[in-house]
Amino acid sequence: MRSLLVLMLVLVGGVLVAPAQTASVPTNLNITLNTGAATGTETLSLPLQLLFIFTILSLVPAIIMMTTSFVRIAIVFSFLRTALTLQQPSNQVLIALALFLTFYIMGPTVQNLNEQVLTPLRDGTITFERAVEVSSGEMKSFMLRYCKEKELNLFVDMSQKEIKVDRPEDLPITVVMPAFMLSELKTGFQMGLLVLLPFLVIDMVVSSVLMALGMMMLPPPIVSLPLKIMIFVLVDGWTLLVRSLVESFRI
Repeated sequence: MRSLLVLMLVLVGGVLVAPAQTASVPTNLNITLNTGAATGTETLSLPLQLLFIFTILSLVPAIIMMTTSFVRIAIVFSFLRTALTLQQPSNQVLIALALFLTFYIMGPTVQNLNEQVLTPLRDGTITFERAVEVSSGEMKSFMLRYCKEKELNLFVDMSQKEIKVDRPEDLPITVVMPAFMLSELKTGFQMGLLVLLPFLVIDMVVSSVLMALGMMMLPPPIVSLPLKIMIFVLVDGWTLLVRSLVESFRI
């Protein structure tokens, strides 16, 4: 738990500090993380440390949603439940599954952060500023792999300051992060539409059959719901959906 807290502190620091990497930093402000093996003696006062930690913890959900695969997975699951016209699985179950899939997809990135940031930071071989820089670059590399060029250009054009870079890797994280979120929203809706269409066809077929039989007083959802669930179970829908979501982050 302590290692996870330190890693999240570095990640949040990468998001908050990265845009101002070129600004001068006061030399009298030193942050030391005591993980049991640290030898530093210069620390912030206890109230400031508590304020810093609680601020980071409050930002963790937003950071997870903004910089990982969580948004796409949650959107597709929401489309699936809408297509099935069911109240189950509950939001808690879908969010938990989305979180575990996010941890699975982000495994290689977290492993790199552990090897390049957390372990050296614990051993005292790199400074906190260097850890922030490395973690920010690692997360930016992940987001750029799934950012669409159109979204990147949109936020570059809307930036208040003129941005001229030779490579996308040189873009500030304040541009990459919203572009990544917008790209994930678009991709999630595209995948959700593909999930929704087959169930829409089933609803239309059931409605047409009921109308042809003269059973206009019978609500079509009553007949189509068990049919949709049966087809979804027979084709092993959960496995197909999860496989598609995971493989969409390996393209």
